[in-house]
Amino acid sequence: MGGVAVDSGDGAVKAPDGGWGWAVLAGCFVITGFSYAFPKAVSVFFKELIREFGVGYSDTAWISSILLAMLYGTGPLCSVLVNRFGCRPVMMVGGLFASLGMILASFSTSIIHIYLSTGVITGLGLALNFQPSLIMLNRYFSEKRPLANGLSAAGSPVALCCLSPLGQVLQYQYGWRGGFLILGGLLLNCCVCGALMKPLLPPKTLKLKDPERDDEDGTEKKKKKLLDFSVFRDSGFVIYTAAASIMVLGLFVPPVFIVSYAKELGNEDTKSALLLTVLGFIDMFARPVCGVIAGLKWVRPRCVYLFSFAMIFNGTTDLIGSQATDYPSLVVFCIFFGISYGMVGALQFEVLMAIVGTEKFSSAIGLVLLMEAMAVLVGPPGAGRLLDATKNYMYVFLLAGSEVVLAAVVLAACNFIFISNKSPTATDELEDITVTEDAKAEAKACSEPAEMTDEEEKGAREEQEKETKKDAEKEEKEAKKDAEKEEEEAEKEGEREKVVRPQSITVDSQEVERFLKETQQNGHAASSPETSL
Repeated sequence: MGGVAVDSGDGAVKAPDGGWGWAVLAGCFVITGFSYAFPKAVSVFFKELIREFGVGYSDTAWISSILLAMLYGTGPLCSVLVNRFGCRPVMMVGGLFASLGMILASFSTSIIHIYLSTGVITGLGLALNFQPSLIMLNRYFSEKRPLANGLSAAGSPVALCCLSPLGQVLQYQYGWRGGFLILGGLLLNCCVCGALMKPLLPPKTLKLKDPERDDEDGTEKKKKKLLDFSVFRDSGFVIYTAAASIMVLGLFVPPVFIVSYAKELGNEDTKSALLLTVLGFIDMFARPVCGVIAGLKWVRPRCVYLFSFAMIFNGTTDLIGSQATDYPSLVVFCIFFGISYGMVGALQFEVLMAIVGTEKFSSAIGLVLLMEAMAVLVGPPGAGRLLDATKNYMYVFLLAGSEVVLAAVVLAACNFIFISNKSPTATDELEDITVTEDAKAEAKACSEPAEMTDEEEKGAREEQEKETKKDAEKEEKEAKKDAEKEEEEAEKEGEREKVVRPQSITVDSQEVERFLKETQQNGHAASSPETSL
């Protein structure tokens, strides 16, 4: 895939792809469920709020809108806090905010109080949990990340299937105030999920080796940007952000209007509401299955194109579903929409992680969510105005499908034109690096010189010069020692000659003189021993 970032991890930390990562995945599953399902679950209490405060349906609808706006629009703020304090503290505080907002809302005396408590405070708390949970999931999983993203995204339909019936029971048993109070206590589980987000630390041996390196690392941490806008230099990120913003304009429209569409066709309220159950049930299984497919060896490098296919599938389903005229056709629409919607939900953050990499993901997701927040605020209200003008749901679904298909075309075409044909993909570069390393290993095994960079060659020359200099000094020392030994041996031999030679000469001359004297004294006897006999 064009623009894929190859992660080497934070320093010496490698994604474990399991272990405690499964606990992190469980926490992310719960947080994703609360974040996406809670704004829809709160809508169960709208009739009671309308009766309590004497307001209209449009006034109560602002509660869910503010919740979604805070969830998406506070993305950059979450990025700054995560880069400054880390994921776990931010999520713990976010859980407290989410719970506090619902508890304060249970004591509200006007709809404005609910806007501020449920909409702003609870929405901010959910945002402070949702984004850091995705960041931690990205750090704990690398090879199995597509599967992890699919399982995490499945939390949204599961929670929706659970929270909506729970809200109805709470409203019936305790009223809207008691229901808000109990839901506030339920949101304290976000703190438990935040406690699961144990940060990954490098090995201790690497920390104690070089104090100077530790000082340098500390300086780098201080210089780390709280919000990295350099991601906009990445063409892959810019293309993804533009496509995602267009997609969000139409992605959430069908789930909002499908029940009203069924009622418009003359179906009962209970029967119409069952369509959302069908959609959520299919969505629940589609997300993890899509995660498994995205993790396949051949598919993963091309996941951006799989994401484009999922959007085309979703948009085409909207276009065909706009022609539905009876309840069975709406059921078929919900089945295919649930499959495509689940695929989009499983892939949207996986593709972003693959584009920007682990290091810049915390900043990238915040900026992307901010751009999507603007589209979320425009999309459903714009579709509502179109419905008011035309009085026909067909045009609403046609508009939504066209927007999602346009997003798919933008993503696939721009990636193919501006990235894939411009430079080799990161996967190819990784394969080249692997081949080079293997070649170096074989060259080393064959005692052949391997290719080196300029710095390595310079270092090798310096080491060779040092070794040559040491050898020369060693030889010089050995030569001096040999010369000194030869001089000492020569001096010893000279002294020995001086002592031995005079003594031998003296002894020989005395014997000669003695021999001559004896010969003169003895005369003929000495000269002729045979005659004496």
